[in-house]
Amino acid sequence: MLCQFTVNNYKSIRDEVTLDMQAAAISEHEDRIIEDKDGELFLPVSAIYGPNGGGKSNVLAALHTLAAKVLRPLYATGDNEEHPFQMKRLIIEPFAFSETKKNKPTEFEVFFRTGKAEYRYILHVKKDIVVYESLDRVKLDTGRRSALFKRDEEGIALKGSFAKFKVSEDLSDTLLLLSYLGITYKKNEVVKDVIAWFECGVDFLNYGNPMQELRMAIANSGDVKNLVLQMIKEMDLDIVDFRVEEKDNEKIEVYTKHLVDGYEAELNLKEESSGTMKVFGMLPFIAGSLLDGTTLIVDELDAKIHPVLLRHIIMLFNDMRVNRKGAQLIFTSHDLSTMNSDVFRRDEIWFVAKGNGENSKLYSLVEFKNEKGESVRKDAKFDKQYLEGKYGADPYLRRLIDWGKVNA
Repeated sequence: MLCQFTVNNYKSIRDEVTLDMQAAAISEHEDRIIEDKDGELFLPVSAIYGPNGGGKSNVLAALHTLAAKVLRPLYATGDNEEHPFQMKRLIIEPFAFSETKKNKPTEFEVFFRTGKAEYRYILHVKKDIVVYESLDRVKLDTGRRSALFKRDEEGIALKGSFAKFKVSEDLSDTLLLLSYLGITYKKNEVVKDVIAWFECGVDFLNYGNPMQELRMAIANSGDVKNLVLQMIKEMDLDIVDFRVEEKDNEKIEVYTKHLVDGYEAELNLKEESSGTMKVFGMLPFIAGSLLDGTTLIVDELDAKIHPVLLRHIIMLFNDMRVNRKGAQLIFTSHDLSTMNSDVFRRDEIWFVAKGNGENSKLYSLVEFKNEKGESVRKDAKFDKQYLEGKYGADPYLRRLIDWGKVNA
């Protein structure tokens, strides 16, 4: 589970911004929040809105970059055929429109939870050079806090359950200590727990992963396929089944089975509409997230799918009878048909827009205050007020409207 993610000096993000998945103390939809074993409350959904070029995709891309930075060395030392996207050259770009920022490191901080603990991982990187890195842990059963390691200009300090680990004296300054431990001490329970979250606990859709199509093969059997077929039925598509066929060149073909007026026909997925193809591309990820309780990150979830289907997908995560394992959906969107109090809590709606210095700002609806210092009412017409530019981020303009208070 993702608790909180902060990034500073990354692409269009000049100053520190934070995406917070902790539930605010507000009264709406109190049955639609995830309660962890220690009583802490988290959001199952967050939607990020903003104009084209405002920087909303960069917020999600920053988290993807952090995960890729951690995992790429692990895949480089193993069977990388299953993870070729991780082997691409990773470029971390600082904010470009400031000489000062261009020469400073990009900073990441993520709080995340597994079944055992909550972790806080911090990474500062200047180009490819690791400037600072640390990992802390809180055990969920006891609440005990402990530092696990710290790496800075003075060296590496291993603490707590990592104190007995040995680190090579010639550790490359481009290799993350977390990655090194994931390679060297992969059987250690704590290391395994942390790496497993980056590898399996958070998933990214539409981030240049060439293996995405192969994920359909996972849906060819078991619980994932059953849930995919159930969702297709609820979406009122006339598809009754599908199959995945592996070709000699290691590519796959997906075939859909239709039943129309008693007549059964099979089509190649490529013959379906672009909307149906996108739905099929997403559903295995969505089903897998709900079944495993993972955090799913999707850029432009609303592209090429009907607003009714978009609402249906969001409500799957909001329904705790379906979302029994604490899955989370975080996505960017332009669709305003779902921007209302029936679908979202105010702390689940986020806005991104650019200030006068071409820097992206991120803030949630629940923390927004207008020029009079007034908060947005929970029964407000969110979509109407957003279109009117009352939340600071104009949906048709790239820049932040220069009035009101924005906590970013």
